[in-house]
Amino acid sequence: MTKSRAHKLLFGGSMSTFAAKRVSHEYTQANDAPPEKVFPLLCPVREADWVPGWQYRLIYSGSGLAEDGCVFSTPNDAGPETVWMVTHYDPTAFRIAFAWIEPGMIATQIKIALGLSPGGKTSARIRYLYTGLSPAGNAVLDRYTTEWFRSKMQSWETAINYFLRNGTLIQAAAWE
Repeated sequence: MTKSRAHKLLFGGSMSTFAAKRVSHEYTQANDAPPEKVFPLLCPVREADWVPGWQYRLIYSGSGLAEDGCVFSTPNDAGPETVWMVTHYDPTAFRIAFAWIEPGMIATQIKIALGLSPGGKTSARIRYLYTGLSPAGNAVLDRYTTEWFRSKMQSWETAINYFLRNGTLIQAAAWE
């Protein structure tokens, strides 16, 4: 069987001329607690403690929390759920990675590495790699600018630091 015939059988139609866009961003947060306090919060279950409006559906986790191979989903206003998987989980080195797919739109890799900073705080290096899965997904990526990402990361930083200092969820207006 030829490669094009196999592709047609698997995917239907002919091979696409679609060219995916890719956008990459990195940001380093300063978190107000040591890595052993911050790392457990990087979990679909624990994010509800500090992310205003966080909603998820845990699909698989042997422990009930983040772990290698954990699968969960988050709702989307305009379509099917985004499906997430923890692709790397190393609590000893304070490293975690996720992949998520919003069907037909965007695939994303997230890598987070925590390190101890002076004063018992955490430096959190966060890297996102977004890939458009369709022309509509590529159009969304056009809005994923450096300024947009910095604002997103600063909001996240504000919310997690509020929780680390106060033990409570920040109000939504202060998060946005």
